[in-house]
Amino acid sequence: MTRIVLFLMWLLHLLPLPLLAALGRGLGRLLFRFGKRRRHIALTNLRLCFPAMTEAERLVLARRHFEAFGRSFLERGLLWWASAARIRKLGQLTGKEHLDALYGKRPVILLVPHFVGLDMAWTRMSMDYDMSGIYANQKNLMFNAALYKGRGRFGKSLMLSRQESTRKGLKAMKAGMPFFYLPDMDFGERDTIFVPFFGYPAATITGLSRLARLADAVVVPVISHMDPDGYRIEIGPAWQNFPGESIEGDTRQMNAYLEGEILKMPEQYFWLHRRFKTRPPGEKGVY
Repeated sequence: MTRIVLFLMWLLHLLPLPLLAALGRGLGRLLFRFGKRRRHIALTNLRLCFPAMTEAERLVLARRHFEAFGRSFLERGLLWWASAARIRKLGQLTGKEHLDALYGKRPVILLVPHFVGLDMAWTRMSMDYDMSGIYANQKNLMFNAALYKGRGRFGKSLMLSRQESTRKGLKAMKAGMPFFYLPDMDFGERDTIFVPFFGYPAATITGLSRLARLADAVVVPVISHMDPDGYRIEIGPAWQNFPGESIEGDTRQMNAYLEGEILKMPEQYFWLHRRFKTRPPGEKGVY
């Protein structure tokens, strides 16, 4: 089955983007209709984060998110097999001057929130910069191999599994390779504290603050926008006065920043993840 899916993804990447995007949105609508568990997770997240919304408004937002997710899944084939020229055309980099001013001169952490276009951010940026980053091993070994090979097409980037020590990442960062970091998911109780995420307590890893302190690194945010005609990867200015006085304060600052970016395009944030699965001792689960 996996071979068939990968073959279809390869075949579909040959299509023009408008047609591929339409097929992706259609896939997302099917997932919304038949993916009862993931639909429940997304709607629960939206209920906790946007309590002022009506249920009808949350349903509309959830449908739009599933459509964006469906697009991102099918368009991953572009990242794995399309030519470099086509990827450069579809993935527009903005704000490069912010990273260029630091690249090879200072350890850099690229803060990349889980928007649906983040895979384009990695692929497009790896064409211009050697980076290091962490990836999550997939349960399906064949799909995992395709994912790993696809992400390593360009440059001399270092990809580390989440099971590996962060020492390699720290070493690479200190050697001048920006660290592509996605710290906005619920990874369990290890190295986490509970801080608000849209006003609801969320187990949040403190790695951004800790890594910045260990490597004397600056944080540069990277936001990937999925647009009708492609992707726009926005590299922001380096954060000033970070890390601050405390790890908790830094982690709160990170979540507050994420909230502001999510509000700009809420349908593109990854609501299918159980962001609030880890609860304080004695508190009932929300899913």
